[in-house]
Amino acid sequence: METKNIMIVGVGGQGTLLASKLLGNLLVGLGYDVKVSEVHGMSQRGGSVVTYVRFGDKVYSPLVAKGEADYILSFEKLEAARYVQNLRRGGLVITNNRETDPMPVITGAAAYPHDVLDRLEALGVRVDQLDALTLAEQAGSTKAVNLVLIGRLSTYFPEIPEEKWLKSLEAVVAPRFVEMNKTAFALGRRAK
Repeated sequence: METKNIMIVGVGGQGTLLASKLLGNLLVGLGYDVKVSEVHGMSQRGGSVVTYVRFGDKVYSPLVAKGEADYILSFEKLEAARYVQNLRRGGLVITNNRETDPMPVITGAAAYPHDVLDRLEALGVRVDQLDALTLAEQAGSTKAVNLVLIGRLSTYFPEIPEEKWLKSLEAVVAPRFVEMNKTAFALGRRAK
């Protein structure tokens, strides 16, 4: 199998690292060679966080070069725009369509570009957007946005049974949060 590349992007505190851990666990369990690399910006202060997940028969580097990401899983739509240059032609951005104001917007130094997803689509970028925050709230916690988005990502891997995703979720999520996260995963997987 040729190497597949997934970038997970967001802001600190959104659960990007748990999402990458879940994906890594899933893919190792399926027998793939997997490399995961985390790049922390000012993650403790709401800054950008990027995780690379690469898998295939043999993966030599954990980093995804510009123009090589098959999928960008974005927890915030401005982060999708920030990293879109990493997407390969024909790749897909899966994004939460909610906004989290970055520091320049909070301080008044810049305005949030509310049409960012329209701009990406105008450039020919394939975008699958959903209101992951509302679905996470329905599951029981705003912190479950990560599992809503993982649920959506799972629909693009029909060869991987849902049970495998759930088994990986059970392996990496604290037991007291498993059921809520399963609900979030299911809501993301079945969202229209």
